[in-house]
Amino acid sequence: MGNPLNDALFAPHAGREAVFLHLPDASVLSHGAFLAQAARIANALAALGVRPGDRVAVHIQKSPDALALYAACVRAGVVFLPLNTAYTPSELAYFVGDSEAALLVCDPAEEETLRSIAAEAGCALRTLGVAGDGTLADLAAAQGAHFDTVSREEDDLAALVYTSGTTGRSKGAMLTHRNLLSNAETLVDIWRFGPDDVLLHALPIFHSHGLFVATNVTLLAGGSMIFLPRFEIERVLEGLPRATAMMGVPTFYTRLLDDPRFTRDLVGHMRLFISGSAPLLAETHEQFAARTGHRILERYGMTETSMNTSNPYEGERRAGTVGFPLPGIEIRVRHAETGAPLPAGEIGVLEVRGPNVFEGYWRMPEKTKEDMREDGFFVTGDLGLIDARGYVHIVGRGKDLIISGGYNIYPKEIELFLDAQPGVRESAVVGAPHPDFGESVVAVLVPEPGEALALPAIEAAAKRDLAGFKRPRHYVLVDALPRNTMGKVQKSVLRERHAAVFQTHPPGASGA
Repeated sequence: MGNPLNDALFAPHAGREAVFLHLPDASVLSHGAFLAQAARIANALAALGVRPGDRVAVHIQKSPDALALYAACVRAGVVFLPLNTAYTPSELAYFVGDSEAALLVCDPAEEETLRSIAAEAGCALRTLGVAGDGTLADLAAAQGAHFDTVSREEDDLAALVYTSGTTGRSKGAMLTHRNLLSNAETLVDIWRFGPDDVLLHALPIFHSHGLFVATNVTLLAGGSMIFLPRFEIERVLEGLPRATAMMGVPTFYTRLLDDPRFTRDLVGHMRLFISGSAPLLAETHEQFAARTGHRILERYGMTETSMNTSNPYEGERRAGTVGFPLPGIEIRVRHAETGAPLPAGEIGVLEVRGPNVFEGYWRMPEKTKEDMREDGFFVTGDLGLIDARGYVHIVGRGKDLIISGGYNIYPKEIELFLDAQPGVRESAVVGAPHPDFGESVVAVLVPEPGEALALPAIEAAAKRDLAGFKRPRHYVLVDALPRNTMGKVQKSVLRERHAAVFQTHPPGASGA
């Protein structure tokens, strides 16, 4: 009967001595050795009584063994549940309990802290460390390197990934073998990945970007990865001369541009730079091209769908856009309230249909029904438009929309204006309650290093170039914007911080 993900990603590499992982200590791990370790871990899962369809919750640091645990879960027919390493014990208690996980795997240093959480959820607890240590590692070491792969169907769940939960209860997105495999196959094709590619991998693997995009694409192509624990500028600069491609979040690229050692000569041999998980500033896009001769390829995806769009490999990679729908994926723009179709150039809610779209939210049938149209389109909640040339533009999340005096205000439009002002490194625009207008605009500005922003000049430019209802009524200067681990600006944090600003500051005043 087969196992779709295993048969495509892992089975072709069994016993192969070709390098899969280049590690920071200059050692390497072959495809065959990696899969032998995955087999041992799969046998360990079976020894613990974990059965096909069970959920295995994983809260561990990035390591080859952490990646092998993912492969083991696929081979054992187990549902892989990666959890952000920044989650606190109270947050983990929710995810482990809600998923009814059969096993929680954590870092050895967390074992005592999480023991009561596992006990309360009725699941087993084992540990796996970055140095090949831990109780799961010990059990795996005693197992054989052969495992009879469990048969799975395309519609069987392969992963359960919880949304970030910035508003309300986090939702578990159910991803099937077909969802993940179809996406990887498409990306290998359109991004031209092959067995000679060496991907610089500095992303976390608890997130779709680092796991289901970067890792699955490399495995399907038969390539290798420079496998870094995290983004550290020294290690990245050291690794780039040996890489052919890199996937990153925008902050990776801004940090590289801040370093004078990052030059055209250093990356002249590179084939492709890809950015995602957060919007890439057009300014960063242009600066990168000027410095290196490479135009970053920006794409758009989300937890529930993996990748939806991509700028072209060949053709114009347009700054400020996320390119075209991927082959086999349809995207349309609908009115947020009526659901009516909108023409090219008009902003609405993006809806997506294709084999990449998830099965629904874990044990939330009403929420699933709310976000799924009867014709199979998923309502993403992202605001965007499709221009006359077919490029998709992301304006923001629906919850970020500001309604002031009855007018809709799209923060992205104002952020683009503010980012273009002299001395502004980046900006974020949020709405705050206003006694007269319901909501009004707060602009949070990060100055360029060493720059003293001239707020009166920015206010004058806003008065000249922005409609009155769009102009920020309060400016805040900060050293850095709050971001999550994938580099996305946490606008919910900014909204909370500045919720009372129009009760405490007169319009136009600036604060810290």
